[in-house]
Amino acid sequence: MAKMKVYCEPFCIEKGYNFEIHHVSYAESDPYSCFMHFHEVHEIIVFDEIEGSYFYSQGESQLIDNDIVFTPTLETHDFELSDKKKSWYIVQFLPDFFKQNGLEKEASFFLQGMHLRLPAKHLLEVKQQVEWLKKSYDENPHSLKSNTLLKLLLIWLADYAEPVKPPHTQPIALTQSYERLSPVIELFKHQQSVDLSLSQVAEMCHLSPSYFSRLFKSIFRCNYSEYVIRHKLYSAARLLSQSGFSITDISFELHFSSPSHFISLFKKQFGVTPKKYKTELQTRNNNQK
Repeated sequence: MAKMKVYCEPFCIEKGYNFEIHHVSYAESDPYSCFMHFHEVHEIIVFDEIEGSYFYSQGESQLIDNDIVFTPTLETHDFELSDKKKSWYIVQFLPDFFKQNGLEKEASFFLQGMHLRLPAKHLLEVKQQVEWLKKSYDENPHSLKSNTLLKLLLIWLADYAEPVKPPHTQPIALTQSYERLSPVIELFKHQQSVDLSLSQVAEMCHLSPSYFSRLFKSIFRCNYSEYVIRHKLYSAARLLSQSGFSITDISFELHFSSPSHFISLFKKQFGVTPKKYKTELQTRNNNQK
């Protein structure tokens, strides 16, 4: 699949699947983009080469080679990475996977976003498990072997991984500010398209438009209008990967001004047109099957 200007989105779990795993790599100075977003699934990223920051529920932490991050469903998170060469495995799985596989004990470990590190011995074991999981997934994502390997990975992380602590991580300094924006954040979590004006969302949060703007940008690192567009585009990517909607249908469903405007914005964000993006996704899925 052609490289797109996208970090951990919009990989999505195909209907009928318990999980997906992908390997992602960027050469030095390859473009990528990410913004504060969330998934409807749990996500584990096992880095090979990495340099940058992870923004999550516990604050901001600095990423180095071989780090691991876990982000639970519907938790907002973001990455800011350097231009250096980078690569990782990304595993996304349904929250029910814990209960369905008797992993209630392990589930208690995965309650919030975490930046994790492993002792050298267990790191090598986890890297081997992830490689096996990817190989098994490519052969048959529904097999007992694939399911068992994912269970093993979760058990290993729950037993041996340690959350990164200060001074390598900085606690959230704007918790109260984040809470003040929660009415709008909830909209983005539960709606594919948010089409409220700055004045309307500021009023929802009982803030002036100017103060809302400053607060929003301090947390999400882009202004409100930019976030609205990006949220629509990531919703569009999900629809392209998970539904039979046409490009025209999606453009109207998400309230773009026209299909041509949607296509232009999508290509600017992801580096390919919606049509090519969908074709490449279908090719990838067919190859895996």
